[in-house]
Amino acid sequence: MKIHIGIIKIIVFLLHHVKDIKMKKLILVVFVVGLLSSCTPNDPSKENVLLIQNYIQAVENLDYDAMSNILDDSYVGIGPSRGDSIHKEQAIMNWKSNVENLYEKISYSKSQNIAVKTPEGEWVSNWSDLTIVYKGSNKTISILANTVYQIKNGKIVKSLTFYNEADALEQLGYVFINPEDL
Repeated sequence: MKIHIGIIKIIVFLLHHVKDIKMKKLILVVFVVGLLSSCTPNDPSKENVLLIQNYIQAVENLDYDAMSNILDDSYVGIGPSRGDSIHKEQAIMNWKSNVENLYEKISYSKSQNIAVKTPEGEWVSNWSDLTIVYKGSNKTISILANTVYQIKNGKIVKSLTFYNEADALEQLGYVFINPEDL
């Protein structure tokens, strides 16, 4: 916190020369309020959380234009598997393909967001119970998902998604067999 020495000198001068106690209190209050308001950091966390809430709403509403507007042109999505990565245009195309061919409905419940700022940038982590209803079979799965979004200049530039893929596949009826048992 930097306070200009000249400002302190003016405050001391005013407090020394003003005789009225009410005026001295007023000067001190104005100084303290000004000092506190100037020390408030630029905290983008509320805007970042709102951005993620808007993105989730766009996903639930299948609003591809809104998704595209929220994702930065340099966007990279990673996960849920270690080798999975995708860029903005691919992400939008995948959402469209999944909705046209696989998903009847997507909904987030119990969704919680937390914003943090690290030396690497501004992030919002979203935890939610994600429910997906599949077309044709009307099978429904519910997975616990965590996506961590990196935000720059009001856009999502990166996402890291984590959920148990095996759990989702089991809910769809897949069976896992150890190759050694064949």
